[in-house]
Amino acid sequence: MITSTQNNQIKNIIALNKKARERKAQRLFVVEGIRAVAEVPADLLQAVYYVEGFGSSSECQSFLADIRSKAPEAQLEEVAKSAFNSMSDTVTPQGVLALVRMQDFTLSQVLGTDSGKPAHIVILESLQDPGNMGTIIRTAEGAGATGIIMNTTTVDIYSPKVVRSTMGSIFRMPHLVVADLGETIEQLKAEHGVSVYAAHLKGQRFHDEFDYTGPTAFMIGNEGNGLTDEMAGHATSYLRIPMEGQLESLNASVAASILIYEAQRQRRIR
Repeated sequence: MITSTQNNQIKNIIALNKKARERKAQRLFVVEGIRAVAEVPADLLQAVYYVEGFGSSSECQSFLADIRSKAPEAQLEEVAKSAFNSMSDTVTPQGVLALVRMQDFTLSQVLGTDSGKPAHIVILESLQDPGNMGTIIRTAEGAGATGIIMNTTTVDIYSPKVVRSTMGSIFRMPHLVVADLGETIEQLKAEHGVSVYAAHLKGQRFHDEFDYTGPTAFMIGNEGNGLTDEMAGHATSYLRIPMEGQLESLNASVAASILIYEAQRQRRIR
């Protein structure tokens, strides 16, 4: 049992929770909670830490047995309560967390090439709120999106708050972080025939007036500033989401949800 908060493994977990730089350097991130850890693919599990006494209930014993069965090479460590609380990122820890390897996705996977259906992509420019990011990832999976592409100034997809809010979708939704988002968008258009749509004040047509049954991508910008003019210039078309009252814009995750579900609706019907 690990008892000291000065243990190197405990210190490393704390660093991974707090610093994106550490996560990127080690290609590791932390997943916390029984349900969340259970969602982790076996080949990505590096280690599982559980608080002392965690295995006292039959449910928790069954959970640990499942981990040992599906990921026999993963390290299992019991941790004293005080030490476990120090490395937990939540106010009320569930008593289990995992060290997880990052996945490497390709552009082909984001395009959904092997799925047999047209690309259905969400493009994010400098999104900052972890809750918005997590909601978009989760909603994208529900709407049948093929992948997500974001620039390097977007919030770290592997931060604890983002990971929690995805509810496991982070393991199933292909995603890419690219250095030059504009160049990638032009590649999508020129090489893969993707129509790229931007929600924009200059949009003359409502979002449900376009045909999204072919290869499609939706651009979503920063919560406060929206898309930059440079990035919006890469769009094939501008669109507007109809709004009444005195609203000028919608929450980024709400706007993304409306757009990707409209594409899902059209494809389901046709």
